[in-house]
Amino acid sequence: MTTPQDLEELLSRIQLRDRAAFSSLYSATSAKLFGVILRVLKDRAGAEDVLQDVYVKVWKKADRYRVTGHSPMTWLITIARNAAIDRLRAGGPPTDDIDDVVQVQAPGATPEQAAIAAGEAGRIMACLAELDTDRASAVRGVYLEGHSYQDMAQRHDVPLNTMKTWLRRSLNSLKECLAS
Repeated sequence: MTTPQDLEELLSRIQLRDRAAFSSLYSATSAKLFGVILRVLKDRAGAEDVLQDVYVKVWKKADRYRVTGHSPMTWLITIARNAAIDRLRAGGPPTDDIDDVVQVQAPGATPEQAAIAAGEAGRIMACLAELDTDRASAVRGVYLEGHSYQDMAQRHDVPLNTMKTWLRRSLNSLKECLAS
């Protein structure tokens, strides 16, 4: 059992940066201060953090303790209670875990993505306009509308291999146009 006089002695030694005295003070008072902090915060992890902060304050501000006839434990409890209240105030209202928050992003492309896509689409359409009408129609039919090579060959009344050649050459032309 530590008396108020013992605590005053420990605090006076802590003012002189005596680590052994600090360890003894921690052993003698940490359970009580933890209980005070936990009662305010009602959060064990938060109370442990605040308790650490309290002892850092005690280490740094031990010279502020004055023997006034009051128990040194009262001074320590005041520091602990105020630190816990500060932690409560700093925390603000309770919030949801970031992982539990519903996604608020609108479905689809962002405005930036839409602008980029519109620019790319415009470039592709301009390059398609440079192709012959039949070849541009074949490219649109196969790559944009999902028709088969055979369907497009029949639509344009050309052999299948000719259609493949049209498409290959058209894609090369589009590639060169987009690269420039």
